Amino acid sequence: MRNPLGVLLLLLLALQACNPARAQAPRTLVRAEAVRGHWNDASPPATGWTPVTLMDQWQTRWPEHDGVVWYRVRWQQADAHAPTGLLLDYICMAGAVYVNGSLIGRGASLSEPLSRAWVAPQYYLLDAPLLKPGENELLVRVSGLVAYQPAFGTVTVGDPEQVQALFRANKRVRFDLQMLDTAIGAVLAAVFGLFWLLRRQDTTYGWYALNGLFGMLYGLNWVKASPWPFSTTDGWQAFVAGCYMAMAACYLIFLLRFADRRWPRTERALLGVAAVVFALALALPQVFGPHRNVYVMPMIGLHYAASAAFMVWALRHGRTDQKVLGLCIVIPLFTALYDFAIYIGLVRADTMIGSFASPIMLLGLGFVLAHRFAATMRRVEGFNAELQREVAVATGELSAMLTQKHALELAHSRAGERLQLVRDLHDGFGGTLVGAIARLQQAPEDTSKADLVALLKEMRDDLRLVIDTTAQEQASLAELIAPLRHRASRLLDAAGIDARWQVEGLDGVHLEPAHSLDLLRLLQEALTNVFKHSRARCVDVRIEREGARLRMRVTDDGVGPMGMASPRADGGGAGFASMRLRVQRLGASLEVRDAAPGTELRLDMPLAA
Repeated sequence: MRNPLGVLLLLLLALQACNPARAQAPRTLVRAEAVRGHWNDASPPATGWTPVTLMDQWQTRWPEHDGVVWYRVRWQQADAHAPTGLLLDYICMAGAVYVNGSLIGRGASLSEPLSRAWVAPQYYLLDAPLLKPGENELLVRVSGLVAYQPAFGTVTVGDPEQVQALFRANKRVRFDLQMLDTAIGAVLAAVFGLFWLLRRQDTTYGWYALNGLFGMLYGLNWVKASPWPFSTTDGWQAFVAGCYMAMAACYLIFLLRFADRRWPRTERALLGVAAVVFALALALPQVFGPHRNVYVMPMIGLHYAASAAFMVWALRHGRTDQKVLGLCIVIPLFTALYDFAIYIGLVRADTMIGSFASPIMLLGLGFVLAHRFAATMRRVEGFNAELQREVAVATGELSAMLTQKHALELAHSRAGERLQLVRDLHDGFGGTLVGAIARLQQAPEDTSKADLVALLKEMRDDLRLVIDTTAQEQASLAELIAPLRHRASRLLDAAGIDARWQVEGLDGVHLEPAHSLDLLRLLQEALTNVFKHSRARCVDVRIEREGARLRMRVTDDGVGPMGMASPRADGGGAGFASMRLRVQRLGASLEVRDAAPGTELRLDMPLAA
């Protein structure tokens, strides 16, 4: 072993020769041949093949061709037994894949409604006996419509692990990021839609939620593998274009609201155009699908122009949150220009890079709106705290005022009660006392003891009325009448007079203390006259409420009127003159008439509302 290094090199070369699969690096094939076919073709035409460079968009070569184009790609395979990875970068719309004449993959629908193979790359693992040594042939049948950039992308063959890694990276960009973008948009739309429902006056959240909703529907164009629920590709593409129009209109109004601006005419025009286009796209998909650029491109221009204008305005004049939103727009604005170039065919590529920037923009927008909502809530919480402090101070002041007012009212009430008692004693009992004194002064010296006792009883009854009305100031009229009824009934029964009482509807009647006293004195005076002068055997007392009026009737069967030939004032308020004075204070009417036999007294008095 004179040269161990040479032996080691020979061993490494032998190992590499025994593992040809690892020696076969991935190769990207860009040269192919293409030929037009028909919708129902099961195999390609034998003639008419044209050399093309992949990726190939056939509308540039056959601008009127809707249908099938066959693509043929050949490559050299050193070892047919070595597993080989096959990556088809892009097929638009639907495709069927053959290797050496054997079908290895097929779209769900190769005719309308076309399946949508372009949303993700396709990977296949090839092995013997499918492969053969030397030249191998890949045949791809592509079904497409010229209005939607039908195309076939590059082909990559080589080591399965490396090709599959390329497939995963490509799929991550073209499909997974788009799916993530759509999911983030849907979540943010739902969250800020809930914010708007909780705070209807701030329509910024509502317009962002609508923008997110239509943006999610528009984003489905990059992840859906079929045009369902539409029966044609035109129907789906018209729907997607209509969603973009609605999304852009809502986005522009959202920018206005975020800038604290309202342009009613412009907003109505935007919404009107978007609504009309959306409705027509659904009604006439065969027109609005293939010709979507006619109305979508002006809206794209307006979309980008408004974004740029908002960015400039926010950086110059905006608040912090508006500046952050302006910065969030910068990167998506530039990536959108590149994607727009792909959309209109200026750039031949199969991957739009907006999927990289869109999640960043969505998260930035979400952060800005969440920050705005949090700031609003902080202002509300601060206002609530300040309001609570002010309410506490006001409550304390009001409590002190109410306590002071209550004390004053109690003092005033007590003073009023004392004054009322003095007035009642002066006007009622005082008059009775003065009359009694006058009667005693004018009475003969041989006045009987019975007359003196009767006079004192009259004074006692008047004093009881004053006490009853003062002690039961809050009582109803029925409760005030009850003591008088009891005393009068006992007095009349002792005199052999049958007293029949009928009191109705007085439980809820409350009069002022002075009015209650006047009414009770009237009733007492009427019954006293019956007792003293009528020589009656029975008396009917009826007191009732009729609507807003109080009616009282006292009827006896004596010699009336109430045994009196003329008005008298026998002291103590007895007599018709005293009765009429009380009736006048009550605002009532009094009628005393002959009831044949006997006397009837009628009182009609209005009740306060």
